[in-house]
Amino acid sequence: MRILLLYPLFPKSFWSFEKTLALLNRKAMLPPLGLVTVAAILPQEWEFKLVDRNIRQVTEAEWEWAELVILSAMIVQQEDFIDQIQEAKRRGKAVAVGGPYPTALPKEAEAAGADYLILDEGEITLPMFVEAVQRGETGGIFRSGGERPDVTITPIPRFDLLEFDAYSEMSVQFSRGCPFQCEFCDIIVLYGRKPRTKAPAQLIAELERLYELGWRRSIFMVDDNFIGNKRNVKLFLKELQPWMVEHQYPFSFATEASVDLAKDQELMDMMVQCNFGAVFLGIETPDEDSLALTQKFQNTRDSLSDSVEAIARSGLRVMAGFIIGFDGEKPGAGDRIVQFVEKTSIPTAIFSMLQALPDTALWHRLKKEGRLRTESANINQTTLMNYVPTRPLEEIAREYINAFWTLYDPERFLDRTYRHFRILGEATYPNKGKRPKKKLDLVVIRAFLTICWRQGVVRKTRFKFWRNLFSMYRHNKGGISSYLAVCAQIEHFVEYRQIVKEQIEAQLADFMAEEAKLQKLPQEVKTPVSA
Repeated sequence: MRILLLYPLFPKSFWSFEKTLALLNRKAMLPPLGLVTVAAILPQEWEFKLVDRNIRQVTEAEWEWAELVILSAMIVQQEDFIDQIQEAKRRGKAVAVGGPYPTALPKEAEAAGADYLILDEGEITLPMFVEAVQRGETGGIFRSGGERPDVTITPIPRFDLLEFDAYSEMSVQFSRGCPFQCEFCDIIVLYGRKPRTKAPAQLIAELERLYELGWRRSIFMVDDNFIGNKRNVKLFLKELQPWMVEHQYPFSFATEASVDLAKDQELMDMMVQCNFGAVFLGIETPDEDSLALTQKFQNTRDSLSDSVEAIARSGLRVMAGFIIGFDGEKPGAGDRIVQFVEKTSIPTAIFSMLQALPDTALWHRLKKEGRLRTESANINQTTLMNYVPTRPLEEIAREYINAFWTLYDPERFLDRTYRHFRILGEATYPNKGKRPKKKLDLVVIRAFLTICWRQGVVRKTRFKFWRNLFSMYRHNKGGISSYLAVCAQIEHFVEYRQIVKEQIEAQLADFMAEEAKLQKLPQEVKTPVSA
């Protein structure tokens, strides 16, 4: 059977980094790990082609070649996901779908025309699908019934299907699931609260495959909480470290982790020894009352600012997520987030308004309270909240716009980045002198010159840019390439903060106009907010 694996477009978002990627001739940040894993689980006598629409369009020859189209998507990819299902059906193709979005909202994929819904985790449901196809069934819904697969059986993804040169980073996964119970999080809904990990040799075999295929750049461990099972993580890192030494550190790593990473110095040291350079933390808010209400208790046990500093001083660059709009939140939450980010010198701070994601504890609570404005959700930064908050939506939206604008003021961003890398420069990196230096190619040189021109000549950041760069050369010479890579992110944020401002203001205007109309209607014809 000829299978066309199709990955839908992402809208322009916080993480899309179009302007930054263009500096290095890359087209997307990360590849579709889910689809190349699907390709590895399906019968290997089947033929596969993969098209990531974030890189290029599907050709007419590929459409003609395909007997079955398989799509995977996250909620943020909703629009193009639906469009591609409909396009495939228009061309007379059978369509199968899976991934987080169809699993959360299967009726939307079904309504768009999908024939097969392969939901939940593919290690269980893909074999069901294959059996149905072999029986000649032309459709069906395949679910795991609450069962979670043992990920030690997951095969090496079909990395060979990817167009390597198009991506800035590669994706691998060590674990699924998270032990915590944050009310707004859909990860524990999709993957459960008991972290399941691959065997160390299994993941090293995946890295070996990437090495064989010629990958030599950064790898993002896409685990939603890499340290959910600390014992198994340490076992993996213990085996990864000599492999990295033997292969002369071919990769650098980044991942996501809970803030309690700061309490385990041994684990942080092991990560640095294995060339982990950055970690994304779900900080959410410095307001302890909001953290407790949303059941993110792991963020209330120690000082968040001390935790960020401890992680950075261990040699791990901190990225962090922040949310505004929690129930019971006091006015000024946006300013408090800005103050926290400035205090802790976190360069990359993803900032969003809270969304009630389908089937989460928050979604169920708000639905019961009649506060959902829509049962769907969109986790992009350009979307208003999908529920009725406990303080005025207009107030939250205004704070959000102002805080996002302030966070990504070019001078503030460059200043935070510099301060953060000065902290990183004080860390002791094991095997630092043994790591091979990266070769500069023409693309990197051109990117460097472009950054120098834009940030060091054209913009008002010029004085700060050169002062910080020369200071980095004096105090943390080895970190300059990573420092400039983070500085380059402002090329994206300068444009994106304007998009956030315009789109949120437009949605807010529409919301306020609708509210004004409702106020003029007789009470008996007003529509409940939960409808």
